[in-house]
Amino acid sequence: MLRSPVRLTSLFTTPKRSALVCVSLRRAWYTTGTREITDTEIKIDDKVYPKDAWTNISETTLSRVGRKLHLEPRHPISIIRQLIEDHFANWTTFNDLHPVVTTKQNFDDLLVPKNHVVRNKSDNYYLNETTMLRAHTSAHQLEGLRSGADKFLISGDVFRRDEIDSSHYPVFHQMEGLVTFDRAEAAAQVQADLEATGMVQKAARVQVVDDTTITPSNPIQPTHDPKDVEAVSAHLKYCINSLVSKLFADEPNLEVRWIEAYFPFTSPSWEVEIKYKGEWLEVLGCGVVQQPLLNNAGMEGKIGHAFGLGLERLAMVLFDIPDIRLFWSRDERFLQQFEPGKIQKFKPFSKYPPCIKDMSFWLPTAEWEENNFCELVRDVAGDLVESVKLIDDFTHPKTNRRSLCYRMNYRSMDRNVTNEEINEIQERVRDAVAKEFTVELR
Repeated sequence: MLRSPVRLTSLFTTPKRSALVCVSLRRAWYTTGTREITDTEIKIDDKVYPKDAWTNISETTLSRVGRKLHLEPRHPISIIRQLIEDHFANWTTFNDLHPVVTTKQNFDDLLVPKNHVVRNKSDNYYLNETTMLRAHTSAHQLEGLRSGADKFLISGDVFRRDEIDSSHYPVFHQMEGLVTFDRAEAAAQVQADLEATGMVQKAARVQVVDDTTITPSNPIQPTHDPKDVEAVSAHLKYCINSLVSKLFADEPNLEVRWIEAYFPFTSPSWEVEIKYKGEWLEVLGCGVVQQPLLNNAGMEGKIGHAFGLGLERLAMVLFDIPDIRLFWSRDERFLQQFEPGKIQKFKPFSKYPPCIKDMSFWLPTAEWEENNFCELVRDVAGDLVESVKLIDDFTHPKTNRRSLCYRMNYRSMDRNVTNEEINEIQERVRDAVAKEFTVELR
């Protein structure tokens, strides 16, 4: 839904980078359980997907398919999911949908234009031109609508190519909710639901900052009655304000700020922030569902609202987890700190020293896609690479050749790494980068 230091939401996000074709280096054949990559095909859970020019999934990312951190009861990601599901106790939940979807599900069903930047290869993992790992839980929105449920939550792991630092990872977890009402009785149904669930009372302790208005840039849809939109929007805001109140129960003087936003599948739309430890923190994106989405599900007589949020961001904030890689740790010193239903602050069990390496190279052309570079580094170095940061971008005044220098910070979350070990990894990274991008190493 929106872009942030950690992926917060579903499709309420617009990647910032342009496309560039890149096929990651990989061995001729890779196997992990029921996931296989060969020269011609990819196999995931007994289904085979032929490779083509769009294929760009890496070994490292494929190995994460099927972990389902959001379903491990003691895991912080799962604890946040459970708390949200408990808050919306009378909603239907879908939390075990398969992550392989069609590009139609991921984009077209959500009214994303064919030329929209969100489709870029450099931001997504494609199995082939028509199949991909879902980039957001919104890919299942149409399934949810066709299920017959008038209120539902979808949660799951999602996959996007991205930079490397302590708050970004190629796999993360999202949850979104969608509610529909009969257009002929929307106001009455909203009132009845608010009374039945007590959302108004649950949201009472939140101090709301909301000066948003309907504007031409954030309009009511032409087919909607303004009174229905007003009722549905009120339901949405009580749902979100009460949820924030539940999750941040220990935060004194809790403030929630609503901001006008734009998303291709809702209108009007909003982003939501909370004031946490004195700073405004992005939480989610939301809005009134575009009527064509409901019509495509055979729900012409319905009106609804949707919201989406990122579970990692909430877990890192609420549990004080400093590095997103910790979520993927199998170290019992991490997992045994948490209990279902409770938010407990993480107690660091170690802080191993970093090992820093720089890499400089001349580019063959002026074009450069950093996402693809980071993906290759992560594929070679795995979770030992903590961050990758551009520290110098130089263009020679006479030749116009462009040189880049990246600083790579290597650190294990659960052991010391030796300089010799990192030197070996760095050499493999250098070789892979030189071969994949035809750069001239310096």
